[in-house]
Amino acid sequence: MSAKKPSSPELDEAPEEYVVEKIIDSRIRNGVKEYLLKWIGYDDKDNTWEPESNLDCPSLIKAFEADRAAKEAERNKKRKATGTPTTDLKVVKKGKGDDKKLHGFDRGLQPEKIIGATNSSGPLMFLMKWVGTDEADLVPAKQANVKCPQIVIKFYEERLSWTSSNAESEVKE
Repeated sequence: MSAKKPSSPELDEAPEEYVVEKIIDSRIRNGVKEYLLKWIGYDDKDNTWEPESNLDCPSLIKAFEADRAAKEAERNKKRKATGTPTTDLKVVKKGKGDDKKLHGFDRGLQPEKIIGATNSSGPLMFLMKWVGTDEADLVPAKQANVKCPQIVIKFYEERLSWTSSNAESEVKE
């Protein structure tokens, strides 16, 4: 139940080992599975994301993954039983065999807001949240610029940060 903290280049000592109290969350970052760890003897503010390769706590990882799978199965069971969607956003991606399923603006839904943007697949795409549904999907930015320009403007405005130089802020006398 330990992890090795990366050693600094100045120190030639053996890396310190810390004891993992519990695994809080997991993610995949740059293709590497990472876990958010709570350390024994440390506050929550000291929690860190660590790659799986740094960890030596297979039983904690196994218990965390089993618990996560059980919670997901329970959510799916409740969703099917009640017929109500969960509050989590589901990203709809086009896969093989989904050619008949409509995506983006073709679904006839009203766009609510842009959640994020990416150009990882080439052209700029927006992750669009739709009114009345918990699903989101990627739409081409060029299409969004035409179909919902105010939502695009709002997305960019929320992310603007203004800086001013001293020359601009001086008042001419």
